[in-house]
Amino acid sequence: MRVAEYVTFDAVGLAGLVAKGEVTAAELEAAAREAARMVNPRINAIVETWPTDDEPRPVEDDGRAPLAGVPFLIKDIGVSMAGRRMELGSRLAAGLVAGADSSLMRRLRRAGLVTFGRTATPEMAYSITTEPELYGPTRNPWDVERSAGGSSGGSGAAVAAGVVPIAHATDAAGSLRIPAAHNGLFGLKPTRGRVSMGPDADEVFNGLAVHGSVSRTVRDSAALLDQIRGPEPGDPYFAQEPPRPYTEEVDRHPGSLRIGVLAQAWGGRRTTAPVADALSRTVRLLESLGHRVEEVTVELGVGWEEFVVADARLMTANLTASVDELASAFGRPVDSSTLEPGTLAGYHYGQRVTGPQFVSALAVRNRVARSLARYFDTHDVLLTPTLPELPMPLGAYTEGAEALDGLGWIDRLNDRSPFTMAFNVAGIPAMSVPVTADAGTGLPTGMQFAAGHGLEGRLFRLAGQLEQASPWSGRTPMVWAGDGTGR
Repeated sequence: MRVAEYVTFDAVGLAGLVAKGEVTAAELEAAAREAARMVNPRINAIVETWPTDDEPRPVEDDGRAPLAGVPFLIKDIGVSMAGRRMELGSRLAAGLVAGADSSLMRRLRRAGLVTFGRTATPEMAYSITTEPELYGPTRNPWDVERSAGGSSGGSGAAVAAGVVPIAHATDAAGSLRIPAAHNGLFGLKPTRGRVSMGPDADEVFNGLAVHGSVSRTVRDSAALLDQIRGPEPGDPYFAQEPPRPYTEEVDRHPGSLRIGVLAQAWGGRRTTAPVADALSRTVRLLESLGHRVEEVTVELGVGWEEFVVADARLMTANLTASVDELASAFGRPVDSSTLEPGTLAGYHYGQRVTGPQFVSALAVRNRVARSLARYFDTHDVLLTPTLPELPMPLGAYTEGAEALDGLGWIDRLNDRSPFTMAFNVAGIPAMSVPVTADAGTGLPTGMQFAAGHGLEGRLFRLAGQLEQASPWSGRTPMVWAGDGTGR
């Protein structure tokens, strides 16, 4: 299969070709590798691919694996593949090789996906732009001078440029939705406990982090979530099983939803004019589809400063423990030779977080979750911009990082992405949908929709309707494997 044909299919479509015998998994893999060779020198989204003759093949499932033969990429953090490196985007973890598959990796194999490489992430996934010193910046395929977002920026750029139709992503503060918004993709952050983090971890960042994907079509994300959802023995959280497969939700009518709109974020960061215009166009589209849309005020349950401090304490304490474990394992120092300024500042801040402060941060998590849950007593969905601005120029986010302490770095994260973190804290599902693009630059603008605990099905129904009403899969970026050159 030629690359120009390969990029016209989503993952479900490619799997269908394999199932009918019209193409082989090996032919799809060859096309994906060729696509990577075309575009990766321009965008630096993939940090490693693995030789075909050394590639573990997907586990057979009596021919029923719904994504069998589809090329796939995993993020360089969060998912362990036996015998493969997972370096967390960090010099401190350089050379780290996984000894066994994680629970998620086993499920990806059972789904029939052919995983042939890993995508870039910022160091320790501790940023909303993917510019690690270890492998260099990942560039946005729509404008290579701009960020692809983070921390799943490598996955976002690779999917947007046509290397694979869907890729693994994680989300602890917006790390899946931000790259989806920057790269014109669909990305849904599942409910806390929907996908196991095991077996080496019961939770990551005290339940803030989840596994998911970024994709070019809604049905691909639904199909993958169907294959990876569900608990493993020992998991601390369990999200109630959905009434039907998510793939069946995508084509179901969502009904007339009551949708609240939060145009301006908590914390005072103002939504820029291009994004505000995109939000207005999205509201008009929703109203034309029969939904009841109104502006709302949504209470976080705590003040913004208290929210940011609690985030900082939870994230840095977890970061410090991870850094100490890696430093001990490799015998490496914890200093500027192994960690970047933002990560190092977070490490030192985390060292000073006391037990009582950590417990108080968990109490803030609880208050935010309870407060947001009350909003969904009266509304079906909450709409916000995914981000208040268009994709940042490379270097803008990390500028002046040397002068920040650990709290300052987390404050910067929340300031530049003020709409996303609250839904991680609350543990509820949220998705970024590329409904519109900026009229002036053509850059993607993601719109974020959140629903109550366990209601991914509602979001998939709405996303499927929006995809039909305002299709986005035909939009292609400046760097695109489908044109035969990667430009």
